[in-house]
Amino acid sequence: MTKEGFKSGFVAIIGRPNVGKSTLLNRIVGEKIAIMSNKAQTTRNKIQGIYTTDEAQVVFIDTPGVHKPQNSLGDYMVKSAFSALHEADAIWFVVDASKKRGAGDNFIINRLKEVTNTPIFLLVNKVDLLKKEDLFEVIQTYQEDAPEWTEIFPISATEGDNVPELLDTVIQDLDEGPQYFDADQLTDHPERFVISELIREKVLQLTQQEVPHSVAVVIDKIETGEDDIVHIQASIIVERPTQKNIVIGKQGKMIKQIGTRARKDIERLLGSRVFLETWVKVEERWRDRPQALQSLGYRKDDF
Repeated sequence: MTKEGFKSGFVAIIGRPNVGKSTLLNRIVGEKIAIMSNKAQTTRNKIQGIYTTDEAQVVFIDTPGVHKPQNSLGDYMVKSAFSALHEADAIWFVVDASKKRGAGDNFIINRLKEVTNTPIFLLVNKVDLLKKEDLFEVIQTYQEDAPEWTEIFPISATEGDNVPELLDTVIQDLDEGPQYFDADQLTDHPERFVISELIREKVLQLTQQEVPHSVAVVIDKIETGEDDIVHIQASIIVERPTQKNIVIGKQGKMIKQIGTRARKDIERLLGSRVFLETWVKVEERWRDRPQALQSLGYRKDDF
């Protein structure tokens, strides 16, 4: 039973690719639930991160980076990002302080102008990469031809600068409401999803530029053996045989490295020893085929 005075609500985090949305979410919840890499378009699904205190619970929706779609997967990602705006009690628009305001930012800003009766916070991220004297000018560029921001927060998701103050402010503005999730729950996604994302993260981090946008991961099997070791079988899906060769690597070195790194994160997630088996499969043009996208976990209604 929710105690009197308890506050709760949903916050959508939106922005261009690679502005630090997932890094911010992971810092807030204290665990890696959203994968991170230096490749754009890392996040493909809306990932709900849950932050709970004795006084409040905030459910954060980390959306895919908004970009110009090149295929059905891209369409899904952009629709997914904007649909979160209608589910939220507050919106955090994250921008990269180290880069100039661009067409992608303007595209999002124009959509944000259509939002009514929802607080919209401008988060100027990566201020640790900026000289203090340049910060005012960056903020000023995002005040021209833009919504009237509820609050403007210069932050560093990597270093944690101003993040506690940001959290306090958003909680203060929430209405009283129920505790939607258990206090120790960090995400609403099932373990299979988080495990598949941890494996995909390692592929993004380790492979060449040709592979990242063409990779998906499917968990084929999870079971705990009598030895209390969790046995996981996973398929890494790519679009071309050349990409398969890159992921496997010379004499299987790359796939072995991907598996080793992923296993360490999965063991941390599950709190158990893990035996991870991975295979690489070719599904030609899977990003352009709605049926293939559905089989990989993307909802039909979003195409």
